[in-house]
Amino acid sequence: MTALIQTVATPDGAFTLLVDDRQRVLASGWTADPAAILARVKAAPADIADGETDAAAAVAAYYAGDLAALDAVEVSQPGTALQQAGWAALRRIAPGRPLSYSEFAAALGQPRAVRAAASICARNAPALFVPCHRVLRGDGSLGGFAWGVEVKRSLLEREAEAAAAAA
Repeated sequence: MTALIQTVATPDGAFTLLVDDRQRVLASGWTADPAAILARVKAAPADIADGETDAAAAVAAYYAGDLAALDAVEVSQPGTALQQAGWAALRRIAPGRPLSYSEFAAALGQPRAVRAAASICARNAPALFVPCHRVLRGDGSLGGFAWGVEVKRSLLEREAEAAAAAA
């Protein structure tokens, strides 16, 4: 089993993807540094090669305006039952309709677990495909983002514009 790593250009900068032998995204983010992506994976694959990933086409489609292109891409990341539920819930947040951490915790059926909800976002490895950028502070401010607040702002603006155009 050989995992593939690929870096593609996006309007928000270099974006690197790590996928397993089934083309599931293990980790991704806005960097050209493979080590930064590997650091996001709990157990990095032993054998990694540079190569073309299927997920790169979804990234290109997303940036071309097809925000739903990411939905069909499978991801794989180990975690607790709550983390798995959280990452699944993140994938259900509609583009252009971000939630607060409190709303995200409530969506998990754990309305008092706001810190746990924030931790789920912080531990998310396949950024963009599991859109943790769609969760904001209670006051609507951006809060943190592993790949920088400017990238988060850009993604949210892009998604808000697309959602408004589709309405």
